[in-house]
Amino acid sequence: MTEFMQQVVNGLSIGSIYALIALGYTMVYGIIKLINFAHGDIYMLGAFIGFSAITYFHLGFFPALIIAMAMCAVIGVVIERIAYKPLRNATRIAALITAIGVSYVLEYGTQKIMGPSARPFPASLGNESFAVFGVQIKMQQVYILVITIVLMVLLQFIVRKTKIGRSMRAVSTDADAAKLMGINVDTTISITFAIGSALAGAAGVLVGVYYNSINPLMGMVPGIKAFVAAVFGGIGILPGAMFGGFFIGIAETMVTAYGSSLYKDAVVYAILILILIIKPAGLLGKNKKEKV
Repeated sequence: MTEFMQQVVNGLSIGSIYALIALGYTMVYGIIKLINFAHGDIYMLGAFIGFSAITYFHLGFFPALIIAMAMCAVIGVVIERIAYKPLRNATRIAALITAIGVSYVLEYGTQKIMGPSARPFPASLGNESFAVFGVQIKMQQVYILVITIVLMVLLQFIVRKTKIGRSMRAVSTDADAAKLMGINVDTTISITFAIGSALAGAAGVLVGVYYNSINPLMGMVPGIKAFVAAVFGGIGILPGAMFGGFFIGIAETMVTAYGSSLYKDAVVYAILILILIIKPAGLLGKNKKEKV
């Protein structure tokens, strides 16, 4: 039982990072129905921005985290305005191919600037640990989980209680009707990209601290897994992205602990296939044949 709970704690740590990335996927999809496959590379940029802030400017963890979130928010808006806005009325396949292209530009642009090799992330948080009923918990895991929960609660507050949140929900429901009601759709979409990218940037810094290693291609696999998490929970549904992220993190940790790390990715995708067969809209989504 102690070993099982240990793996749950480990799974919650990595699952919270998947959840932060998944929230960006699901927010953008909910607004403009775009699968932003460059989102995982925004997460990678967040890790490198945090790395640079700590290494070259000698800042602490929290200033580096805030800077990474702010810069990733700006990068997300720039990408939306340059790459996605001109294609807003184009076919979905055109936007999807563009997103893949943006992903490669970010990956290999970062390789050109920072080099292709992996870099050790500075130990900016204490690595102390303590035991709770025999379960070893690192302070890093506590920080990651607390920061993730705070960001999720803040996001829910923004979406449910603020003017921009109401605008986001209105645009998600009917962009044309929202425009007739005086909502600036372009600004709302940009803010959605900014918030989602900021969360991905935070995830990048957190994973750098957790694994103590970053590289320019680090966004590929976590980005896909976060997308799986978003679809698993119900893409376009914020609580679904959160639930999906935590579930995927725990699932792959359990497979690694009780099976083999060779199969953890396969199990994640098998779960996705199973969910799409049984409930295509995700666990918290509503299938078309279901009554509202």
